[in-house]
Amino acid sequence: MNILLVEDERKLAEAIAEGLQGEGHVVTPSPTGEQALSSMLHHHFDLILLDVMLPARSGLEVLGDIRRAGLKTPVLILTSRDSIEDRVQGLDAGADDYLVKPFAFPELLARVRALMRRNLPAPSSSLQIADLSLEMEGRTAMRAGKKLELTAREFDLLEYLLVNRGIVVSREMLAREVWKQVVRYTTLDNVIDVQITRLRRKLDGEFQKKLLHTVRGVGFVLRENEP
Repeated sequence: MNILLVEDERKLAEAIAEGLQGEGHVVTPSPTGEQALSSMLHHHFDLILLDVMLPARSGLEVLGDIRRAGLKTPVLILTSRDSIEDRVQGLDAGADDYLVKPFAFPELLARVRALMRRNLPAPSSSLQIADLSLEMEGRTAMRAGKKLELTAREFDLLEYLLVNRGIVVSREMLAREVWKQVVRYTTLDNVIDVQITRLRRKLDGEFQKKLLHTVRGVGFVLRENEP
């Protein structure tokens, strides 16, 4: 998972990041709420670990901004405040869970796993946008009634774009979620671009309406209308 860690206590943040990275997660540290919000505008995160006591703006204010922006990313609050009122306030603000400091790292991991299980999307046997449809069981793709001859990688790529239809996905996201690479290299970016080009040729080549669009400097998006 790609995790945003919003914690201003440097030693604690380093310890949490090291532990999560040891479990195979990618951790982006952020010591302030403003930096965290900026990171969320440019990157996709699967989970946010959010300290309440932050400099300048509190974690609850940041959480409010996250939810008002329409982001549904799971948020686990980390705080030394353990009264019932504090917990209720955090949950009412939009947090998904609440962990009181000091905590044992195995408990943090257990809560992270529980949140991710809770937020897994229900499996679907088919995906569709406009006249394009994907059947998961047979791993087939059709557009306007015509079967698209896709390689296994192209099918996986198209499936990910369809699951995230309408959302701009970056090369970083594709490297992590489709190619399963935690560390992204320039050569992998080139491979992604080549696969996108091949997929676009098969997906849009002979059709008037284009579905796969490039957003310069950001990534790619599958949608019916031009960006």
